[in-house]
Amino acid sequence: MMTNPNATTPQEKVDLLEDVSRPGVKAGVDLLRFTTAGSVDDGKSTLIGRLLYDSKAIFEDQLEAVERASETRGDEHVDLALLMDGLRAEREQKITIDVAYRYFATPKRKFIIADTPGHIQYTRNMVTGASTAELAIILIDARKGVVTQSRRHGFLATLLQIPHLMVAINKMDLVDYKQDVYNQIMADYKDFASKLSVQDIVFIPISALHGDNVVEKSYKMPWYDGPTLLHHLEHVNVGASRNLVDFRFPVQYVIRPNQDFRGFAGQVASGRVAVGEEVVVLPSGLQSKVKSIVTYESEPDEAIIGDSVVLTLEDEIDISRGDMIVRTRNLPQKSGQLDATLCWMSETPMNRQGAYWLQHTTRLVKTLISELNYKIDVDTMHREPTDSLALNEIGRVQLTTTQPIFYDRYQINRNTGSFILIDPYTNNTVAAGMIRGQSRQISDLIDIQAKVESDTMRKKSTDVVWESIGISREMRESKNGHKAAVLWFTGLSGSGKSTVAKKVEQFLFDRGGRTMFLDGDNVRHGLNGDLGFSEHDRQENIRRVAEVARLGFEHGNIVLCSFISPFQADRDFARSLLPQGRFFEVFVKCDIEVCKRRDPKGLYARALKGEIKNFTGISSPYEEPANPEIVFETDLHSTEEIVAQIMSILQAREII
Repeated sequence: MMTNPNATTPQEKVDLLEDVSRPGVKAGVDLLRFTTAGSVDDGKSTLIGRLLYDSKAIFEDQLEAVERASETRGDEHVDLALLMDGLRAEREQKITIDVAYRYFATPKRKFIIADTPGHIQYTRNMVTGASTAELAIILIDARKGVVTQSRRHGFLATLLQIPHLMVAINKMDLVDYKQDVYNQIMADYKDFASKLSVQDIVFIPISALHGDNVVEKSYKMPWYDGPTLLHHLEHVNVGASRNLVDFRFPVQYVIRPNQDFRGFAGQVASGRVAVGEEVVVLPSGLQSKVKSIVTYESEPDEAIIGDSVVLTLEDEIDISRGDMIVRTRNLPQKSGQLDATLCWMSETPMNRQGAYWLQHTTRLVKTLISELNYKIDVDTMHREPTDSLALNEIGRVQLTTTQPIFYDRYQINRNTGSFILIDPYTNNTVAAGMIRGQSRQISDLIDIQAKVESDTMRKKSTDVVWESIGISREMRESKNGHKAAVLWFTGLSGSGKSTVAKKVEQFLFDRGGRTMFLDGDNVRHGLNGDLGFSEHDRQENIRRVAEVARLGFEHGNIVLCSFISPFQADRDFARSLLPQGRFFEVFVKCDIEVCKRRDPKGLYARALKGEIKNFTGISSPYEEPANPEIVFETDLHSTEEIVAQIMSILQAREII
């Protein structure tokens, strides 16, 4: 393993390695991770070799090996690129294939370099190398100017939220160090960068082969008065992209060597935590306090981003891999519906009907691509319609996961805002993604509430007049001995909606109540038999049912509606048709894994295979009720207990 030759003692070398490998402990502002990118043969590996050579960060035996290899190949100069191109195929073809990482240091800063491929077929590797970088060096061949790969890598750098961009215009020696060449390339790239969200960009003319403006100022370009490449690397502000506020601790492993110790191992993805702080465990929602922070060497009072530690809590809580520990008053977002930007990294194109594994921090869940919005042409930055994504293509997608994940938007937290997709059959990573936020919901697209503020805005046929009922609802309620109401049971398929609703109706019927039962499957056998399961058809399905429920209500009945009704706006529409206090939104809460295990109709199994499209909870979203009147969990309580709870609420509201 390479160490810094400037570290003169064995202990100093050990300290350096620890500093580099543990960025959260000592790295802070004195460690810069940067990546290089550019088109093929723009000189990326040569530049890094020059940096290592001129900063005296290579061993003598390494240099001798490079000199021998250069002589064997008949090179005119010592090929410093060989310090980076470690693969035999790279040395033979003189191109970089894999991502090569190197470590070096100067008296002012430590560095981790990711030398990434330039050829278009290895763009996916550039995404990998740049994913943790805080600065990107994009090399441009002064002879060729701004080419497609130059724009592609600039776009990827901004897409990955790399805060600092350096455009190194290389091979100035081959254009006689002309200023007008530099000015033209700078103008062209600035014009392209104006379309991007670039926070900081600098331009430096260099010759990596001869060392001009790499470590030392070049006397051959007196017209350039800016910093050298190394000077800029040493002084650029780092840490800006690291989220030091939001504490996120994905649990990797539970450690229990004996009955007296139970700890949770992982790496602090962002923020910091101290002993005694109140935390909450997701997804359970259970709260506790940090009892201790344990490392191999000690028990510090605090852990910060990048630290690999073991946390112990004051309370005995069931926690497993994939859970996340966060501060009680600083929670991430939670959703099973994600709006994301996807970089496709597989030679096998995206399967729109297939299921993938989504790896987010330590949490692994199944996901489907519910919508592919567009792909991006990195040359023009235009959005183009597409049915799939192929190797190296970038697009915007909507994802539906079988279990919710806990995330922050990539823009504010790169660690908890990123994920990868894995092919479940080959176990290959097929895509890398950046979370933009929660998936667009139907309530964002259609403001139903605005349409139902008054009955006059509801749809009705022309040339019709509302016929008043001869026997009023009040008269029917008086004879029935109870008030009319609508109980709207909503929840995932298999949650137990119909089972509970039928039990409630049986209870009311046995006691002389007037009831009406509407079930999701039954209405589709006739009334709504012409509807499918698109968002529009689901909206129309609930609209019709809500109108029928209102008619049943006006006849003095307690109407029990059992419908998944996944969208809050549709349920709000049904509520708007009734007087205040007569509509009860009943949230039948049940973990989706329990629903899948029950799967009474075999629908989940088919949906996960892609045989059923737009299936709620799998390939279509479910919006949990915001403020339901009644909530119960069928996987925690018996049907009898739930029925008793509902009856108690109806009595308290003076319905029965």
